[in-house]
Amino acid sequence: AAQRESGGWFDKFTDEQILAAQKMLSQFEGIFCEPASATSLAGALHDIASGKIPEGSKIVCTLTGMGLKDPDTAITQCAAASPVTIDASLDAVKRAILDSL
Repeated sequence: AAQRESGGWFDKFTDEQILAAQKMLSQFEGIFCEPASATSLAGALHDIASGKIPEGSKIVCTLTGMGLKDPDTAITQCAAASPVTIDASLDAVKRAILDSL
């Protein structure tokens, strides 16, 4: 009933879409949420890309679960990442950060 009354909708997303949203939150926002919580962002990204959510809309994604509830998933996502060695200088740190964006 709430869905119909609000004009909302339900959808489904793949594990890959959800994990990509979780990783995006971690990388760009510094938020470490569990995969189930990242589903709201996965849905928003999907619906923006498909045009279901119009450009300029205000969107709120509720994130409720902390990433430590499922640390193995986060560790698996980071397994492919390798540490970067840089000089111990502010300029080297700045370059490394900017080059990774």
